[in-house]
Amino acid sequence: MITKTTEKEVTNSAFADLLAKEDSFNIPKLGEIVEGVVISVSKTEVHLDIDGITTGVIRGGELIDESGDCSDLKVGDKAQATVIELENENGQMELSFRHAGHKKAWDELERLVSEGVIVDARIMEANKGGLIVKVGRVGGFLPVSQLIPEHYPRVEGGDRNKILEKLTSFIDQKFRVKVIDVDEKEEKLIVSEKAAWEEKQKDVLAQFEIGSVVEGVVTGVVDFGAFIEFGDGLEGLVHISELAWQRIDNPRDIIKQGDKVKASVIGIDGSKISLSMKKLQTDPWKEVVKKYKIGQIVKGKVLKINPFGAFVELDHDIHGLAHISELSNQLVHNPSDIVTIGEEYKFKILSIEPNNHRLGLSLKAAQEKVKKDTETVSDDSGKDGKKVSLEAGDKKEEPESTKTGVTEDIKTEEKADTKEDLKKETKDKENINEPTNPIVA
Repeated sequence: MITKTTEKEVTNSAFADLLAKEDSFNIPKLGEIVEGVVISVSKTEVHLDIDGITTGVIRGGELIDESGDCSDLKVGDKAQATVIELENENGQMELSFRHAGHKKAWDELERLVSEGVIVDARIMEANKGGLIVKVGRVGGFLPVSQLIPEHYPRVEGGDRNKILEKLTSFIDQKFRVKVIDVDEKEEKLIVSEKAAWEEKQKDVLAQFEIGSVVEGVVTGVVDFGAFIEFGDGLEGLVHISELAWQRIDNPRDIIKQGDKVKASVIGIDGSKISLSMKKLQTDPWKEVVKKYKIGQIVKGKVLKINPFGAFVELDHDIHGLAHISELSNQLVHNPSDIVTIGEEYKFKILSIEPNNHRLGLSLKAAQEKVKKDTETVSDDSGKDGKKVSLEAGDKKEEPESTKTGVTEDIKTEEKADTKEDLKKETKDKENINEPTNPIVA
């Protein structure tokens, strides 16, 4: 074990004599970085001649050099090292490449940040948050959020194990990155592949602006939208809300990987490009008041049920909402108790808001209207004087007499019978309506 010494402890040695004459020599001090000429190299030790004053030795863990400058030294090369002991048990100065290399390496990283230089980062390991990398000999981190679209792990449902599997496949590869955060004290190094890609793509991105129409191929479909590759390796996201004008619960219902599509650029933020497919389609809500009216009874299919109501498809483009309070006159705790997904029902249109793309529906109001129409529309010409109830919209059956046109030829006897029947029916009704006598105990 090496016991480090201080200047005060060095008294009986040749080096002590030099210290006594330090006014005439530039004597190195502890912690100082010195430069020397390599006089011998082995796997375990490197010896340096320090200005002819003394010999320095670098050994063991002190041979590790983060800067990489001392990794392939040969006799005669110049090298820098940090003084960690003025004199060891062999009368040599104890030096360290590790200390000097660490300082040089982190100074270089600071320069890379300030100048925005793009460098290689070798992927060493992966975890669920990103990739462990090395820039030169310094370890760092490349977060998932800083990967380019090509390497970003698009995993359905966000399965963390599948994300890790995707990231692990990058081990031993080299990514072009920019150093975006350096803290030597914390030994923190953060790099970004996306930032380096943005730098490279500046000229390509400059070709597009808000409103530009692009044509590309769908490279991935996820729960929140679809990715489209276009131009010279650019990629943008069509959010689920920008795929079509109608309500969409699953992007895969209308788009799939490999589809060729057109979209409009609606946002550019660095390398993040937002696209819209529906902007290139006519907004069906502009004509909604020509197709539907407030108070109209319409048929609609229930597409989705949630705690506050049911979403209803009136046609391919126009969808409405039947609030839970409009499903029944009774208290409803769960809309699925009243309506079923995939089934068609009659609804009454309560409101239409074209600018907000909203249309309010009522199931209970439609049922009340149908019931009212059923009660008011009737036919009194049924046999035996019975009334025939009709659904709203049904055609009322005309009396047989009208059909034949022979009302003037009805026999007198038939008229009399009819009058007698009417009198009897009237009396029966009066008897029914008379109050009954109370029973006396």
